[in-house]
Amino acid sequence: MAEKKPNVITINGTDYTEDQLTDQQRVLINHIADLDRKIRSAQFSLDQLTVGREAFVNMLAASLATADSVEQVEAVN
Repeated sequence: MAEKKPNVITINGTDYTEDQLTDQQRVLINHIADLDRKIRSAQFSLDQLTVGREAFVNMLAASLATADSVEQVEAVN
């Protein structure tokens, strides 16, 4: 069976293993990691919302252009 390597984390350029950290420091690291995941998830959602909004704006612009074209044709007749 392979030996389990200690989990190493680098903070401000210094490497630490889990056994070098206090319980409180480990909790803080877990909070930071969780917040990083949430930030990535929020950015992903923001990207989706931005693209979705842009699609609706484009659909509205196309609809308005079509409506303008119909009005121009009707005005000519």
